[in-house]
Amino acid sequence: MYFMRYFALFFFLAVYMVGCKERAFDKSTEQELLTQYIDPFIGTGGHGHTYPGATVPFGMLQVSPVNGISDWDWCSGYHYSDSVAVGFSHLSLSGTGIGDLADIIFMPINRKVDLLPMPKSRDSLSYRSSYSHKNEEAIPGYYQVYLEDHDVNVELTTSLRTAYHKYTFKADDEQSVVVDLGFAINWDKAVGASLQIEDPYTISGYRFSTGWAKNQKVFFTAKFSKPITEYDIVSDKKSVEGDLGQGVRTAAQLFFEAGDADELLVKVALSSVSIANAKENLEEGAFDFEGTKKKANDSWEDALSKIKVETTADSLKTIFYTAMYHTQVAPVTYSDKNGQFRKENDSIVSAENFTAYSTLSLWDTFRAEQPLLTLIAPEKVSDIINSMLAYYETKHILPVWTLYANETNTMTGYHSIPVIVEAYLKGITGFDAEKAYEAMKVTMMQDERGLAPYKKYGYIPYDELDESVTITLEFAYDDWCVAQMAKALGQEEDYRFFMDRSKAYEHLFDGDTGFMRGKSKDGKTWNEPFDPKYSNHREHTDYTEGNAWQHSWFVPHAVEDLAQLHGGNDVFTQRLEQLFTESSEITGSNVSADISGLIGQYAHGNEPSHHIAYMFNHADKPWRTQYWSRYILDTQYNTSPNGLSGNEDCGQMSAWYVFSAIGLYPMNPSSTYYEIGSPIFERSTIEIPGGKTFTVEAENVSDTNIYIQSAALNGEPFNTTSISHQTLLDGGVLHFVMGDTPNKEWGTD
Repeated sequence: MYFMRYFALFFFLAVYMVGCKERAFDKSTEQELLTQYIDPFIGTGGHGHTYPGATVPFGMLQVSPVNGISDWDWCSGYHYSDSVAVGFSHLSLSGTGIGDLADIIFMPINRKVDLLPMPKSRDSLSYRSSYSHKNEEAIPGYYQVYLEDHDVNVELTTSLRTAYHKYTFKADDEQSVVVDLGFAINWDKAVGASLQIEDPYTISGYRFSTGWAKNQKVFFTAKFSKPITEYDIVSDKKSVEGDLGQGVRTAAQLFFEAGDADELLVKVALSSVSIANAKENLEEGAFDFEGTKKKANDSWEDALSKIKVETTADSLKTIFYTAMYHTQVAPVTYSDKNGQFRKENDSIVSAENFTAYSTLSLWDTFRAEQPLLTLIAPEKVSDIINSMLAYYETKHILPVWTLYANETNTMTGYHSIPVIVEAYLKGITGFDAEKAYEAMKVTMMQDERGLAPYKKYGYIPYDELDESVTITLEFAYDDWCVAQMAKALGQEEDYRFFMDRSKAYEHLFDGDTGFMRGKSKDGKTWNEPFDPKYSNHREHTDYTEGNAWQHSWFVPHAVEDLAQLHGGNDVFTQRLEQLFTESSEITGSNVSADISGLIGQYAHGNEPSHHIAYMFNHADKPWRTQYWSRYILDTQYNTSPNGLSGNEDCGQMSAWYVFSAIGLYPMNPSSTYYEIGSPIFERSTIEIPGGKTFTVEAENVSDTNIYIQSAALNGEPFNTTSISHQTLLDGGVLHFVMGDTPNKEWGTD
């Protein structure tokens, strides 16, 4: 009897312990979910210009709150400093410096309002509401906020092409939704809209607008979980009789029977082509909000898992995985479920065997965002290139900055070219390489956007075009990229031609001052007076969104030659050091707001500076690359809403962090090599397509141990400051031993 009692007790304890272990394991597994480290509010403050709303990786929809203010820091429609919402839109920009979109606004409210007055600002909107960050939440694929003025809790989630809304009203309150197609923010302006009540559960319509995207056409449909019992439609200050409203400013208030449920669910889908396509994009079946929310989160978990980092500092994981998140919200899916999409000229075409993407911020993203995608989403890269080639078919020139398939011609250069060349040289297939080469060559041989004087003089004279220095340097890099693909395709004559043009930077280097400067048509006279700290935003200036200090280093394809122009490595690196230690004063009466994140005159808040810290590697001082790249990592990113030092720019600001934090950076993307910096994680493992992994280990790494003492690649000594993309694809382990003092022998000649 005693034995049986003892055995029973032992068995109970054993089962209990196993259960505890299982629960601990489950808890541990749950804690290892990477999505828990994402904070979508990072970048919504300061000048980050990100949005906190729900989306999936590269999703067509970005369903997010709209504050209703037209101002630079509200380019995404939302800023963390605000506390008023005018509704929830379905298209948003992530981190751009120009505002547009915020299309198809839905706003749940609990009372009847007057929609007839034409609002001049959000203050005159009868349906606006205040909210508090205390009652606001954002996680990957999900957003929630409580509208204080209407006593409505709003929850949003989305799939690739269908947005889901869940509104929870206060018991016995009016259940109503305003759909406003006329309200606009920033550069956007409605030029036509239509809204129709199709049946008690369905509405549809369109919104045409002009702004940054000059010809934007958005068609939509929405289904509700409850029947519409009453509705008011207004168009251009007039009430509409019937179920169809059309006009420039069209809006409707829909009323629903409360019944015994306080929840109202909505599904919304969009299309650039037609209402019929929007209906096809709309997911069928039940209003499965929770299921969609879980699938959205799961899709983010999969997207984040391409790179796994190990560190005891959760704050670093938050910054890193939020950065990974931001690198995969754009570009956005643009083609419909049936493959169709609208071009800027209103032609409708079909994406055959690829998904069309838009929101291509190429001046920013060619630097690190696109190179990151070649590692974590190579299939997206070929689709992006096919999207650019579809644009070329219409315009006979490669895109500069496309928004909703509209060419905005924003920024300088033709940086679709390095994206294509990098992909081809990295072995990414799925696009027509010969057609892509033709498109690049035709683009660089036409006369638009400064190429005419560039071809005539070998550089762009300052008295021919504003921003002449920046444009010349960027054309020179684009030429170098074309040359690399020409060589790979056996086009030797083209290779020599474009390589010769890629030396255009030599014309603008002033050996006396050490800066790239505006030069006149005579080939001798510099633009005077000269102040390297002077900035004049986008007009009567030689530099784009910056000054001579920030733009004189853009020769990523010929750093060794640039160093020789300076007088050798010692002078070159002394001037690089001065860039980081010079006074941060910016002179001029119209200073570009994009000059932010200053470390001396280095401006991490804008993209032209992003490669500079890695140039020491090419001048035999890699320990200075290690020092400055770590300093930037430590000072320019944090976990607050102000956690980005400048515009996110569709993933570029975050891509810099992702690469640099694991100790690599694509200083010259089309070279297919990564510069080595200073890793901050004990271990970073990149999942390589085909089942391989490449791991970067940093033994003894800490806040002070930032310098590489020694390195080994797959167990063999490694003493070079760059590593090829192919080496990463082959898989393996790059092991660093870190210390608190520089090893000036490692990585030098």
